[in-house]
Amino acid sequence: MTDTLANPTPLRIAIGGDHAGFPLKKMIVERFGNVADSLVDCGTASEASCDYPDFAIAVAKELLSGRADKGVIVCGSGVGVSVAANKIAGIRAAICHDTYSAHQGVEHDDMNVLCIGGRVIGPELAFEIVAAFLNAKYTPEDRHARRLEKVIAIEKNGI
Repeated sequence: MTDTLANPTPLRIAIGGDHAGFPLKKMIVERFGNVADSLVDCGTASEASCDYPDFAIAVAKELLSGRADKGVIVCGSGVGVSVAANKIAGIRAAICHDTYSAHQGVEHDDMNVLCIGGRVIGPELAFEIVAAFLNAKYTPEDRHARRLEKVIAIEKNGI
C-alpha cells in the first residue's frame, strides 16, 4: 500500500520543491504527512516562479541538522534539484522515477534524498516511489560500505 510506511524506525521527512514541483509536492505532503513521524515542508507554497536550489538547500539543512532522516525534493524534471543537492556535503541525492531505483539507492548507496520530476511522472507512481524510498534501509554489506567510503572520500578530497 503506497500510503503506509513499513519502516518500524521513527521517520522524519523533509520535503521541498520549486514552482514546477509544487503540485506534486503538495500531493505527496497530503499523502504521507499523516504516516510519517514528522514531515517538514520546506516550501515553496505556490506555483509562483522560484529557484530550485533554494529548496535543495532547505531540505539538506533539515537532514544535516538532524531534524530529518530523509528528504524528498520535487522540481519539473528532478534534474535541477538533484544537481543542486549533490553539491552539498553529506547529501546523496538521486532522481528516481521507478520503485527499484528508489529503494536500491538507499539499500546500496545510502541515498538520503529522493529527487523526482513533477512534470515527468504522475501522482500514483510518485506515491509508490516515495514509499519505496522511505521504507528502504541502508544495508552496509562490505561492498556497499567500501563503495560508500569511496564516494565520501571524493566528497571530502575531490578528485
